Amino acid sequence: MKAIITAIAATAMLAACQTTPQEPLRATAQLKPTKGNKAFGEATFEQVGDKVRVVVFVQGLRPGQEHGLHIHEGADCSGDAMGAKGHFNPHGKPHGRPDGPDRHAGDLPALKANKAGRANVQIDVGGITLDSGPASIIGRGLIVHADPDDYRTQPTGNAGGRIACGVIQAG
Repeated sequence: MKAIITAIAATAMLAACQTTPQEPLRATAQLKPTKGNKAFGEATFEQVGDKVRVVVFVQGLRPGQEHGLHIHEGADCSGDAMGAKGHFNPHGKPHGRPDGPDRHAGDLPALKANKAGRANVQIDVGGITLDSGPASIIGRGLIVHADPDDYRTQPTGNAGGRIACGVIQAG
C-alpha cells in the first residue's frame, strides 16, 4: 500500500513540475483615419520573451513620405485623436530613437510610405508588455502622425498631426 501511495505522490509531483507551452500574449489595433484624413491599417503585437513584436501596416499615406508612429498614453481616437494624450512613457525617459536606451516606451520607428502610399514596419520593442502592470500597452492608443519624427524635439518628436489612430486590444 505504501508503494502505491509513493507512486501516486511521485506521479503527481512529476505532473506539477512539467510545464505546458502557453500561448503567447497577443493584441491588435485597427487603425482608422482621424477627422479629415484617409490613412488606415492594422497592427499586431506579440509578447516574445521580455519584448513585444510590433507589426504595423498602413495605407492611405502620402506617397514617398515618412510618418511618425507612437504608442500613446490614452485610447480616445475620436476627432483628431488628441484625447489619446502624449507618448506612452511609464519609465520617465526623454523622447528618442526607438533603438536607443533613452526613449519613451511608445517611441516606434517611422513608417516609410512607398509610391502607392503604403508602409509597414516590424520591430521587437523592449520596455513594454502585453501583460498587466505599468508597462502594459493594452488599452493604449497607436498613432500614425502626418510628418516624420525628428527624434530630438521633446516630448513629441515634432511629428505633426495625428492622421490615424487605433486602440490596442488584447486577443
